[in-house]
Amino acid sequence: MSRIPGLFFNLFEPLFRLGQRWLGLSRIGWLFVGPNLLVIGLFTFLPIFINFIYAATGGVNLMPFSRPFTGSENFGILFECRNYFDIQSCRKDIFWRAIYNTIKFSLIQVVLMVVLSLMTALVLNRKIIGRGFWRGVFFYPVLLSPVVVALIWKWLLQNQGVFNAGLVAVGSTPVEWLTDASWAFFWTIFVSIWAHMGFYTLILLAGLQAIPKDMYEAAEMDAASPWRTLRRITLPLLMPNLIVVLVLAMIRAVQIFDEVFVLTGGGPGSATTFIVQFIYQTGFAEQIHLYGLAAAASLVLAVGLMLLTFLQLRLTRASESGKKAR
Repeated sequence: MSRIPGLFFNLFEPLFRLGQRWLGLSRIGWLFVGPNLLVIGLFTFLPIFINFIYAATGGVNLMPFSRPFTGSENFGILFECRNYFDIQSCRKDIFWRAIYNTIKFSLIQVVLMVVLSLMTALVLNRKIIGRGFWRGVFFYPVLLSPVVVALIWKWLLQNQGVFNAGLVAVGSTPVEWLTDASWAFFWTIFVSIWAHMGFYTLILLAGLQAIPKDMYEAAEMDAASPWRTLRRITLPLLMPNLIVVLVLAMIRAVQIFDEVFVLTGGGPGSATTFIVQFIYQTGFAEQIHLYGLAAAASLVLAVGLMLLTFLQLRLTRASESGKKAR
C-alpha cells in the first residue's frame, strides 16, 4: 500500500510538469481544482442554466432549443388569480394549494422539530444510564434512506397494516391513517420528525457539550433554579446552534418530497401535495409534461430557499455580534 502514492506520482508527474510549464508556479493550483470545477459546472450550473431556458419557453418538446420562447408566460400562469385569498380562484389552484401545504407543514414541523430536538439533546447531555446507547438510538433513523423510512411507516399505517391489525385485535375499528386528509397530514409531519430529529439533536448536543461546566457550577453555587439556568446560561450560549438547526430544518421542510411521495403520494386529493411534489407531477407524472411550468415553479422554490439562506446568514451575524458585545 505504501508504494501506491509513489506510483501515482510517477504516473502523473509528466502532466504536473507540463501544467507547471504552461500555467506557471503561481497558477498550478488550477490544474488540481480544474476537474472539480468541471464536474460542478457540468452537473450544477449547466442544469440551472437549462432550467432558466425551460422556464422561459413553452410547448412539450424535451430539447431546450426546440421549445418556443414565451418569456414570463409560465410565471403568469402560476400567479394568475382573481383573489389571492381564495385558492379556488387561481388558474393553477393546485400550485397555491401546494404552497399553502408547504408553509403549513414547515411551520408546524420546524417548531416541533426544534423543540423536540432541544429536549432530547438536554436529556442526552445528562448523566443517564446507557447514554451512548440512547444517542445511537435517536441518530439511527438518520442513517436510513428516506424511502426506506417511508416504506416502513407505510407498512405500519396502511389499511391492512400493523396499527389497524392491532386495533382490530382489541375489538376497535380500523382507522384510515393515510386516506383521511387530517391523519395523512399528521403522519407526514410525524414521520419526517422521526426520520431527521437525530441529526438536529446531534448539532444541539455538540453545542451543549461546548458550554463550560464551570458556568453551571457557578449557577449551582448561587442556588439558581433549573429553569433560570436554562434561560440565562444554556439557551443564550446555545443560540448559534439553535439558529443553524432552525434554518436547516426550515430548508429541509420546504424541500420535503421523498417520505411524502412514498407514504401518501400527495393524497388524499391534494392534502399532502407540497411544492416539490407539484414540480414533479407537473414536469414528469402528468400525461402532458409541462416542463416550462415545472421549471418556473422550481425557480419560485429557489427564491424561497435563497431567502432562507440569507436569513440564516443574517441571524448568524447578529448572534455573533451580540456575543462579541457581551
